[in-house]
Amino acid sequence: MYSEPMMALSRQDHVPGEIGSGEGLASVFRRQAEERFEPGAALFWEGDVAAHLFQIIEGVLRVYKIIGDGRRVITGFLYPGDLVGLSQRRCYLYTAEAVTRVKLRRVTRNRFDEEVNGSPTLRPELFARLSDEMEAAQDQMVLLARKSAEERVASFLLAIARRASAHLDGQPLIDLPMTRLDMADYLGLTIETVSRIMTRLTSRGVIAASGRHAIVVRQPLKLEILAGEGDDGAHDPIAVAYSRQAVWPH
Repeated sequence: MYSEPMMALSRQDHVPGEIGSGEGLASVFRRQAEERFEPGAALFWEGDVAAHLFQIIEGVLRVYKIIGDGRRVITGFLYPGDLVGLSQRRCYLYTAEAVTRVKLRRVTRNRFDEEVNGSPTLRPELFARLSDEMEAAQDQMVLLARKSAEERVASFLLAIARRASAHLDGQPLIDLPMTRLDMADYLGLTIETVSRIMTRLTSRGVIAASGRHAIVVRQPLKLEILAGEGDDGAHDPIAVAYSRQAVWPH
């Protein structure tokens, strides 16, 4: 039985698995029916009994907590392949809500535990995911403590750009389905600050709008510099936190 109490989310990385012909943990969800959620719909709420785990197939989720003064703190955005609900706590530690239309599969916690405990290849993958997410959470806390507002926004855009598969004229085209308020609640900033920095990056020619919910990164190297990476970004723990696109703080 795995026992990591902190991590509840995990990215889907390909690790050969005994079950499902090399699909790894994804094979546990393969036979489950697909479910669909509209934007704004919650998969579950913070405090609900954690009876299921989920695999995202399409769409984007936001994961958040409500702190004592009523403010929302977004701890991450989840994408296709991510798993939701890996924590061994009895109740969910956060609320998971659809940003876009979302398609996913779910399994019961008992079924997931049985599959993982019965497979010597799935257990290492699970532990690797939990380890990666814990390390990323620590990196993210350092990032929020050290980076300026502009560096945070630039780092956020850079992380999404590094995951982007679409390009326009050879430049990364990134989808931003989340609102400015979502970005602010994730980066620990105000919506006015996020909007001001996005406008500044546009006026400098670093990014350009491409439709309603997408931007093109016109100057990727400049964005790296603004993110505080520079030439040594590959060795900067702050850069590493965002390059993982971790989901705890994200």
